[in-house]
Amino acid sequence: MSATVSPLAPKSYADMPPVRGVRMATAAAGIKYKGRTDVLMMVFDSPAAAAGVFTTSKCPSAPVDFCKENLSGGKARAVVVNSGNANAFTGRKGREATAMTAAAAAKAVGCAGGEVFLASTGVIGEPLDATKFSGVLDELAVSAKEDFWLEAAKAIMTTDTYPKVATRTARIGGVPVRINGIAKGAGMIAPDMATMLSFVVTDADIPAAVLQTLLSEGVGPTFNSVTVDSDTSTSDTLMLFATGAAAADGQPAITGAADAALAEFRAALNDLLKDLALQVVRDGEGARKMVAVTVEGAENDAAAKRIALSIANSPLVKTAVAGEDANWGRVVMAVGKSGEMADRDRLAIWFGDVRVAVDGERDPNYSEQAASAVMKEQDIAVRVDIGLGSGRATVWTCDLTKEYVEINGDYRS
Repeated sequence: MSATVSPLAPKSYADMPPVRGVRMATAAAGIKYKGRTDVLMMVFDSPAAAAGVFTTSKCPSAPVDFCKENLSGGKARAVVVNSGNANAFTGRKGREATAMTAAAAAKAVGCAGGEVFLASTGVIGEPLDATKFSGVLDELAVSAKEDFWLEAAKAIMTTDTYPKVATRTARIGGVPVRINGIAKGAGMIAPDMATMLSFVVTDADIPAAVLQTLLSEGVGPTFNSVTVDSDTSTSDTLMLFATGAAAADGQPAITGAADAALAEFRAALNDLLKDLALQVVRDGEGARKMVAVTVEGAENDAAAKRIALSIANSPLVKTAVAGEDANWGRVVMAVGKSGEMADRDRLAIWFGDVRVAVDGERDPNYSEQAASAVMKEQDIAVRVDIGLGSGRATVWTCDLTKEYVEINGDYRS
């Protein structure tokens, strides 16, 4: 964790109540960091339904491969996460490390290896010495407690400057259920299918197949709509678990993803995913400003999203934001290079509420003073109307500062 907390950090953390059916514990194993926790263990005392989405990187980490294999079973009894080492691009040694960790976790909680899920985050290409933490899992399984969410979030941080937590409640058939989530991420953030590391647990009683549908649908407008630096991680893992404890309260059985009883739960889950995703952007490495890029009037929603990402991922746009320069010409550039349909002479651009360009040229009422005032804000909205159709999308990013270069220039040292 950085000594300086991001200026975009939340002023306070959500009060994270326990979720029935899951316990957590952390340990300082010295994997990379000194004087801080770097191992998290989640224990489900009864099998929890499990769903997950993972990086689409063609160079995935060993834990990603391991989780994908186990997900077909749909059940979880233990999750082990370490920070400081991604166990990615580590070949046979990486596979051996996951096997050793899974065996130790299975023994600690008394379950099958197929009910264990693993995630690692940190440096790529360094062999992971799993003996550093596999020996503490027996103790963690016993000491794990329900009321430990903020500490769990701290244990999975790498260059993050603050722990990321969120909680929501919803009703299924009139029965209240809770959803809690944690996430980590600050750099190498351009999720494609999932994001960095994030773990969400609910006490709802929902089958694994339905959970998977809800999660797969939920990542599109949330985690898959944020970018810090356009780089998709090898380790992206987002998992959702349902302990089923609410069944004892009379929660009705869920018949499928289209079940009308899930409406409130789906909305609460998507809201929580967006909350965590935006916390990740607000902790972008070196970030001083948050930018919401909305594109409308595109050929379709997919085109709007690609144009929005072209803008959000542009180093020139992001450095202009960092310098508080209302350089809308860089937005024009990013629209033009996106590869999507656009008509220069129909384009309109806003910074905040200030229209800076319209009908393919500078707004006749353009005010440099008004546009510059928007750029001095901590949260900046950029809106672009392509003028061709009804496609619309919003993505979120942050500025690109000298601190980003400094953080990543000596990441391994």
